[in-house]
Amino acid sequence: MRAVVYPSYSQDLATLEVRDVDAPKTGPGAVLVEVRAAGVNPVDWKVMAGGLDGLMDTVFPAIPGWDVAGTVVAVGPDTPDFAVGDEVMAYARKDTVHGGTFAEQVAVPAWSVARKPASLTWEQAGGLPLAGGTALRTLDVLEVSEGDTVLVHAAAGGVGSLAVQVAVARGARVIGTASEANHDFLRGLGAEPVAYGDGVVERVRALAPEGVDAVADFVGGQLETTLAVLAEGGRHASVADGSVEEHGGHAVWVRPLGTETARLAELADAGRLTVEVARTFGLGGVGEAFALSQQGHTRGKIVIVP
Repeated sequence: MRAVVYPSYSQDLATLEVRDVDAPKTGPGAVLVEVRAAGVNPVDWKVMAGGLDGLMDTVFPAIPGWDVAGTVVAVGPDTPDFAVGDEVMAYARKDTVHGGTFAEQVAVPAWSVARKPASLTWEQAGGLPLAGGTALRTLDVLEVSEGDTVLVHAAAGGVGSLAVQVAVARGARVIGTASEANHDFLRGLGAEPVAYGDGVVERVRALAPEGVDAVADFVGGQLETTLAVLAEGGRHASVADGSVEEHGGHAVWVRPLGTETARLAELADAGRLTVEVARTFGLGGVGEAFALSQQGHTRGKIVIVP
């Protein structure tokens, strides 16, 4: 099969190449998925650069990618959960970095897999699991519920835009930071937008004079702002800044659980959640997709379509 690989840790995106590699084996409790779409996440190029070497072993050449949506083409022994022909999606992170989703096929543990929501396209479903799971876990950790006022940092991004929708679905009031160009987009999701940068604390306080009940940080470097706008007894969490734990916050790392991805699918099919797809690339465009992701200004998700 064709897959994108990198031969060693590198920040040089030119080392990515499309190769013919052996198709993955489908072991007990696993499914083999024909990839229809696979979302790009910042962790993909950070892993490629060796950023998680202290946490995860890597076997080279490595295929990047942790998101997938596609069709089951084989099931391993004792895997009654799914059948050939099922349309599925998954946050497909494994314990070892090697056989990722930027390929024509990927083997995924069944416990990481959920059924694809009928309401989403392949591209939308492929971009949902990791970003949506991160949003979901962050809001769960923050115990966001009806009546809360929540500030979302980087609200127009892949994770932030999904967090806005999940929080709104729970009945929360959402304030979201974003560039002016994305304010109408956030209003369409049900959030009250504010511009980031100098004066953001004052702008948030103008909307929530007594402070916000919870802050979800999806960009990093926002701790000072977070603490300045948080109400007394408020909760905060970050997916990009572990130092929040020194200030009573939570550092979030999402788990690859199909049951959590299924919660996102239910929201999507209920009309409460959609995925903004910014751009799509073929396997040969993964380097360009990573470069775009590294700019940090994409609205919604970048998706690979093999």
